Amino acid sequence: MSAVAARLARSLTPPRVRVLFAIAGALLLLNLLSWAFGAAPLETLAEAYSGTWGTGYGIGQVLFKSTTLLFTGLAFVVALRVGLFNIGAEGQLGLASLGVAVLGSRLPANMPALVAIPLMLACAIAIGAGYAGLAGVLRARLGVHEIISGIMLNRVVDVVLPWLLVAVLGAVSLRTANIAPAASLMKLSAVVNSLAGSAASIAFPLAVVVVFATFAWLERSRVGREFAWVGKSPSVCTAQGIDVPKRRVQAMLLSGALAGLVATGTVLGYEGAFELGLGAGAGFSGIAVAMLGRTSPAALIFSALVFGTLAQAGLAINALVPREAMGVLEAVVILLVGAVAIAAEPETPLTEPVAPKVSAP
Repeated sequence: MSAVAARLARSLTPPRVRVLFAIAGALLLLNLLSWAFGAAPLETLAEAYSGTWGTGYGIGQVLFKSTTLLFTGLAFVVALRVGLFNIGAEGQLGLASLGVAVLGSRLPANMPALVAIPLMLACAIAIGAGYAGLAGVLRARLGVHEIISGIMLNRVVDVVLPWLLVAVLGAVSLRTANIAPAASLMKLSAVVNSLAGSAASIAFPLAVVVVFATFAWLERSRVGREFAWVGKSPSVCTAQGIDVPKRRVQAMLLSGALAGLVATGTVLGYEGAFELGLGAGAGFSGIAVAMLGRTSPAALIFSALVFGTLAQAGLAINALVPREAMGVLEAVVILLVGAVAIAAEPETPLTEPVAPKVSAP
């Protein structure tokens, strides 16, 4: 790389600036795709804007899609903190969503919301954490790589969910019964009238609060700091008396709990039930969100909004450009940000990691 290009790359170091640079590249590609499919680029951009940030309904849909990405992106960040890849969030959120819907449909009709909603949240957290904990234990105790176990656990859920819906619950339409009204989360349109008709609910501000709270805990708590140390050098942590397998299992439990909270946006805040395919894809898209916004809570929220916008824009311009083309745009955003981030890194020699000064827990 030339000296001029290197200086340009380093000037784009701030995460949000890098994402904006990637968005500019994605817009250029969107114009090229529009031209390739015979659509006017300006018309495509106008439709994309109108279907996302140009109307109250579009904004609500972006917030709804960003909610699931915030939870799954944060789940991946937590696991990545200890050097693990929670690629099984797709199965964790699917199983948790079904469990929440089944429990919610069997609540007494007169149960107050102050009891029902915390019960639903606890159910989502418990199921997501329990399923992710399997991969954590397999890695910590048996050395099974979490990517392999995560993929296999995802496949298990793909098979188990239809069986549970049909054989156990008797749902011929692959959909559970509706949850009790008290278990539903309030729509944001009740507060902001312009969002009427959209699927946005208070699950989005809940996700924002969870993001900030989790980052604060990771940075300020002893366990959270040890997560980072384990991710950097597990061998040094072992020498310092830190229980590395325990910290890995704990990180996967927390990661799965966050993935399970996707049900707040899909089941509790939108559908009011679980149907096969609800929330599908959020577990994998959350990986991209995390890789672009893992540096801070603000960056993660911004990253989730970017990918939520791309997802909603794909629906808005489907009549002009195939929806699958938005997958290409998402890939371009990731590649551009990644390329600039790598180019902006100063060249430093490899050195041995420094042991953290900690005492045994």
